[in-house]
Amino acid sequence: MNPATPEPLNAEVVVIGAGISGLTLAWRLQQGLSARGGSPQAVLLAEASSRVGGCISTQSKDGYRWEEGPNSFTPTPALLNLIAEVGLTDQLVLADAKLPRYIYWEGALLPVPLSPAAALGSRLLSVGGKLRALQGLLGFVPPPPGHEETVRQFFRRQLGSEVAERLVEPFTSGVYAGDPDQLSAVAAFPRVAGLEERYGSLFAGALQALRQRPQPSPAAIQPPPKRGQLGNLRQGLQQLPEALAQKLGDSLRLGWRALQLKRAGELYWVGFETPEGSRWVAARQVVLALPAYEAAALLQELNPPASQLLAEILYPPVAVVALAYPQEALPQPLRGFGHLIPRSQGLRTLGTIWASCLFPERAPQGYHSFLSFLGGATDAALARRRGIPPIPALSPEERAQIAHAELSQVLLTRRAEPVYLGERLWPRAIPQYTLGHRQRIAQVQAHLASQTPGIWVCANYLDGVALGDCVRRAEALAQQLLSQV
Repeated sequence: MNPATPEPLNAEVVVIGAGISGLTLAWRLQQGLSARGGSPQAVLLAEASSRVGGCISTQSKDGYRWEEGPNSFTPTPALLNLIAEVGLTDQLVLADAKLPRYIYWEGALLPVPLSPAAALGSRLLSVGGKLRALQGLLGFVPPPPGHEETVRQFFRRQLGSEVAERLVEPFTSGVYAGDPDQLSAVAAFPRVAGLEERYGSLFAGALQALRQRPQPSPAAIQPPPKRGQLGNLRQGLQQLPEALAQKLGDSLRLGWRALQLKRAGELYWVGFETPEGSRWVAARQVVLALPAYEAAALLQELNPPASQLLAEILYPPVAVVALAYPQEALPQPLRGFGHLIPRSQGLRTLGTIWASCLFPERAPQGYHSFLSFLGGATDAALARRRGIPPIPALSPEERAQIAHAELSQVLLTRRAEPVYLGERLWPRAIPQYTLGHRQRIAQVQAHLASQTPGIWVCANYLDGVALGDCVRRAEALAQQLLSQV
């Protein structure tokens, strides 16, 4: 492939990758350019696969519906506005904010305490653990000067080893499938870490943050969701990327895999392998809305320093197993968000979402469906210690057997055969915000600006893995690009 390939295309902006970041960015760019008389074709969004959405993937079978990737979202105003704009307001469903979360500890499911009173009465912590957490809340343990702490170090110093092991570690696995001994506290949990930095203690910071909480921006969907509620769409999260794809029309190209990125003067040339053969597209601005390792591959020749830094970002494997059981084999009534499992409990499941408790129409009458997550950043070490294969080396049937056996141990009240719905292995699942992550990203941005101005990155490895973070970043970058094209 070379720029002499027949019929090159021209665009103002080429966006590579049609996950939620790329779709939102392309849609906002198209809107902005159209508003000032520009052509919608000035934006080209290229996706290597035959579908949009990236890790968002909804599956349906025999009256069941489940998510293979993200299961829900925090309904931020920006995300709600996007849902309304693409005509999905009537499809929004919200989970009960009061649904309890559970931790599996010493053979029992124990509710996560969500208030000081609940924490005092919780069986999750010993009396000594509760007193140690109280000491940390008041800010008696100073931070080490000039030292970036891991997640475990930060919360152990703040709240003690019991909170770090029994609450923070499983929560870290639930959000990042990550290792609290490797993740950076300030990068992975910036709001919590920032409370101490600004106010001296978590307790004082939390109180001050409540007093100073800004009024939320008005959302297009009214009344606004209650604090703590999680959202989904009636037919699954896949509805949102598919609706955005419809809005983009011919600007979206499926089956276009970016293979090369070259520079010629003020233009960048992107070489694609398409269903119709090789194509080149010339543009002044190119956005890599891709996982870090794919962006690194495209930047290898043009910007080696940025490429090398991006290649350092790790993505552990995660398997999602969807199972269902008859109601009579489960606690009655079954009510909850799901459960998380600390690694010290010896199980391979990181956690399980009680999917049909969260959102309607996830399972037929008389059944409940569940999503179990296996693998993560600590699984390889666990497998080595036990002399067993890591999760990715197992067959889908073996992973399903593990999920069933551990759900039977943790949740079922009697023996029951599962309804096997499906299984998805993500070999590279969630980007890990390890120590030095913020500096690494700052260096990537600096190398792009100095060596390849006009090339941008927009993805969940930057500063937040949630869907709302992806929408926020994409909209901010769209505004920046619209000021330059």
